[in-house]
Amino acid sequence: MNIWKISIRNIKFKPLYSFLSIFILSLSIILLLGIHQLKKSFETQIENNLGQIDLVIGAKGSPLQLILASALHIDTPTGNINYDDAKKISKNPMIKLAVPISYGDNYKGFRIVGTTNQYTSLYNAELENGHRVKKSMEIILGNTVAKKLNLKIGDSILSSHGLIENNIEVHSDQLKVVGILKPTQKVIDRLIITNLESIWETHDHDNKINTEENDKKHEHHEKHEEHEEHEEHEEHEDKEITSLLVTFKNPRGFLTIPRKINKYTNMQAALPKYELGKLYKYTNIGLQTISWIAYLILLISCLTIFISTYKMVKERAFDLAILRTYGASNFQLIKMVFYEGGMIVFFAFLLGLLLTKITLETIVSLIQISNQQIILQELIFTDLLQIASFVFSMVFISILLAIYPIINMNISTILSNEK
Repeated sequence: MNIWKISIRNIKFKPLYSFLSIFILSLSIILLLGIHQLKKSFETQIENNLGQIDLVIGAKGSPLQLILASALHIDTPTGNINYDDAKKISKNPMIKLAVPISYGDNYKGFRIVGTTNQYTSLYNAELENGHRVKKSMEIILGNTVAKKLNLKIGDSILSSHGLIENNIEVHSDQLKVVGILKPTQKVIDRLIITNLESIWETHDHDNKINTEENDKKHEHHEKHEEHEEHEEHEEHEDKEITSLLVTFKNPRGFLTIPRKINKYTNMQAALPKYELGKLYKYTNIGLQTISWIAYLILLISCLTIFISTYKMVKERAFDLAILRTYGASNFQLIKMVFYEGGMIVFFAFLLGLLLTKITLETIVSLIQISNQQIILQELIFTDLLQIASFVFSMVFISILLAIYPIINMNISTILSNEK
């Protein structure tokens, strides 16, 4: 007696019941997998993309915006800060590493970040090919940038002003690719890195033109006025950066440095893990609500499977009794019912996994800031196994409760009543 074949025929015999069971169960699986994947993606953004950044110092404004712009590179900066002021802060004995970054340009949607060679150490990024930036107008590419844009060492690019791809404000200075980083699965994979001088020189062109016009306009002024103009000109020549990324030597830095910067300077200091933790706390309320809805749908699905299976066992009592007379044991009949439930769960899980992948990728592609900024992380096998085990356990309990009539089956009574 082939139990598998009988189970498959039973499923085919009631296609509507089978379809509804698979659909309802797959709906709860979609929600469970989707919520778990979103949580995993958010946690990965915090853990991986922050690297070794303990503090971000930038212009006054929203602390969260400063973190999203300078650490995750998914927002616009709050403004610029004076480079000399930032260097003074970096000399604090409690600071282990202070890396300045300056940006405002992009190439085909990928951000160009001016910084120092210490920036890659924040993410433990290593070169795959080429060498570090040694002079102005040299760049190294994140692995994702190099692959998506098909760039190689020796190629040259022209950057565009702003953080969104455009063909209007294109700079005339060419940037030459001198290195490509190994993949890290972090935000640095999606960045184009150069030195601070490249950013400053690219944007100094317009300033020089304005300075020449101002010089011509004030040629007739007296020496005293010329002296004041010279001092103002030197002040405008002070270099600025977008933000300073800080790593502390010890936990004492968390307690003192941010408070002093926010209180006594015109800059602000934001703690990435604290700010993103608050964001996660707010968004987690919605995620938890959807999770409970998913569990409720799963419970309803299991209840439906229990009622349907129990009804099926009662309705097919005569057929089951006939199978017993032909030598089938109670255990074989129970296995047949469990096989039917197992196949329903299996197909529902496959359908749920496929629809989750399609739905999340579609949603992310619609709401992501740029088509290069991918925040969705794939679920690892252990996560899938955990959710699958939970769903199978719930369905197993439902079927276990529904097979009670088989255990207490009285063959002679059933056959006599049928006659």
